[in-house]
Amino acid sequence: MAPSEFTHLDPLGRARMVDVTAKCVTHRSAVAHAFVKMSPRVLAAVRKLENPKGDPLEVARIAGISAAKRTSEWIPLCHPLPLTHIDVHPTVCKNGVEIRTQVTAAAQTGVEMEALVAAAAAALTVYDMCKALDKGIEIAELYLVEKTGGKSGDFRRDDRRHKNRKDQVTKRSPKR
Repeated sequence: MAPSEFTHLDPLGRARMVDVTAKCVTHRSAVAHAFVKMSPRVLAAVRKLENPKGDPLEVARIAGISAAKRTSEWIPLCHPLPLTHIDVHPTVCKNGVEIRTQVTAAAQTGVEMEALVAAAAAALTVYDMCKALDKGIEIAELYLVEKTGGKSGDFRRDDRRHKNRKDQVTKRSPKR
């Protein structure tokens, strides 16, 4: 395809921010997921709140919220959006910490990147909070779960590749 067929490229084929001026403001939401895989020893410390830096789940929740609000600073061509709600929910599971984020806004463009940035920042924060116990912690499975609103319509991930961890959730999750 020629560069002129892409609305996100300028006449010289360089990337640019998409012009959303003519798009209607609609309610939009997105849910993202990340997983932080860690050893049983580190998980035990997280469950018992015996982490040297404090509670990684609560700090990850705050980090995810803060990051979602600054997505346009992280991702160069993202529009700054007036977010109306951000939820970051880290949960201790059998093999690590599952992070689920939800972001909503009334805007001219979607909030998928905000949900993904929130999940990524929360996962990185769990790593940072726990790295003194084990540097081999892995961040995996960062993906969009679903999105609603906008011209392209709704999307829901049909993901049969990853095991459903709902049956593996333990009692330790952050206080709200």
